[in-house]
Amino acid sequence: MWRRVANCFGRWRELNLTPHNFLRYIVECFLENPSGGSTMFHQLYNRESTAEHHFASPLVDERLRYLRHCAEQGCTRGTLRGTASMLLTLIKKLGLRNKREISIEEIRTAGKRWASRKPRHSSIKHGLRSERQFTSVAVNWLRFIGRLREPVPPANPNAGLVADFADYLSREKGLAAETVKLQCWYVTDFLNRLHSSNRRLKDLSISDINEAVALKGNQDGYTRRSLRCVAEVLRSFFRYAEAQDLCSRGLSLSIKAPRIYQNEGIPTVLTWYDVQRLLALTDSDHPTDIRDRAILLLFMSYGLRSAELRRLRLEDIDWERETILVRHSKQQQRQQVYPLSTQVGEALLRYLREVRLRSSYRELFLTMISPIQPISGTCLWNIVGWRLRKLGISLKHIGPHVLRHACATHLLAEGLSMKAIADHLGHLSPKATSIYAKVDLNGLRQVAEFDLGGLSKKAIADYLGDLSPKATSIHAKADLNRLRQVAEFDLGGLS
Repeated sequence: MWRRVANCFGRWRELNLTPHNFLRYIVECFLENPSGGSTMFHQLYNRESTAEHHFASPLVDERLRYLRHCAEQGCTRGTLRGTASMLLTLIKKLGLRNKREISIEEIRTAGKRWASRKPRHSSIKHGLRSERQFTSVAVNWLRFIGRLREPVPPANPNAGLVADFADYLSREKGLAAETVKLQCWYVTDFLNRLHSSNRRLKDLSISDINEAVALKGNQDGYTRRSLRCVAEVLRSFFRYAEAQDLCSRGLSLSIKAPRIYQNEGIPTVLTWYDVQRLLALTDSDHPTDIRDRAILLLFMSYGLRSAELRRLRLEDIDWERETILVRHSKQQQRQQVYPLSTQVGEALLRYLREVRLRSSYRELFLTMISPIQPISGTCLWNIVGWRLRKLGISLKHIGPHVLRHACATHLLAEGLSMKAIADHLGHLSPKATSIYAKVDLNGLRQVAEFDLGGLSKKAIADYLGDLSPKATSIHAKADLNRLRQVAEFDLGGLS
């Protein structure tokens, strides 16, 4: 370090460093590596003059703090070098020498002007991509150092009402956080449309509410099941609003919803052979495949929902007892302990040892590229959907939930009872599991091959899908042999 300081003294005028920057340079050398190492710029650039140019440029403290932050997030050396060069460009193009806040509009304008400059650098082939990179780095850096002028969101007059409704759902009804979030989203969308049309909650009639629900289907393309969900949320909201005297009485009871028949839908199911093909695509030594293999095995083995997998934390795996703790997303504060199978345990162990980066996050699965953060639902959808497309499998739904359905149908085909499958999936009601009986093709095929002559009404009702034995009793009218026996029965002396 002292040799570098001595060289810096000898090149004082050549480097054009102010006394303040020179002292800061010495301190930076000591902080980065007290044993005589170099600054972060010297670690990024091989040429001494390039590193010293970066250090002599304005806002060196702000740039170094941000580069260290990016390095902690797992950015590679190449990414850090590109970011460091872009920061110098931002200082010049945005005029950041004076301590003023910069708006997003200014950043976008400067980004367009910089990306379309003439003559264009040979490395810039797509102006739009360069503009996006300029804007992204500028927004992230300025927000990090507190010099971004954030846009002020428009005042929402219904924010307080939605917050009170959310508190009611959480405290009074005991709903899970994900359910509260979804219901508040529907209510906020309804109230925002109401506000845009200059209508008040007090002035609403039942026809206005039903028209708003129908609009979600006609304009937004909601299915009947989604429309029913919207109607049920609005019923709950208007019950709350009536109790608070915020609207007319009786609105909640009059909201119409599409009729949904019990078990009318059939879940999208992968065959277990296709599930094995999907898993085989991750059989490699690539870091992404190692992580994705552990994710797919958790979906396949335990039928986890996407949110449940994203909630898994490092401390949820008990390696001594060989168990894994799952927090169910549809039930508040409900947890379930599963045995950790050998195959899943080995996949998780390999991911933790070879792939997972060191991070302050305690979530089990993290992203593979910077910024390092917990994995998102969109990323999980891509992990499953991209590979299903690669296999040429076309389904209506190709997200992680198809593996939950595949797990349930596989357990059913293996002979497990509905109660056991419901417990495995975390269903509170067996009715939620009974829908998988519709896709048990082997069981249905065996029933189809039976001689129906000896079956009871109950068995026939189960085969036909009748919910009530009364619905099956009508078939007895067509049993001519039995009707003939009844007709020939000696009634004795009855008139």
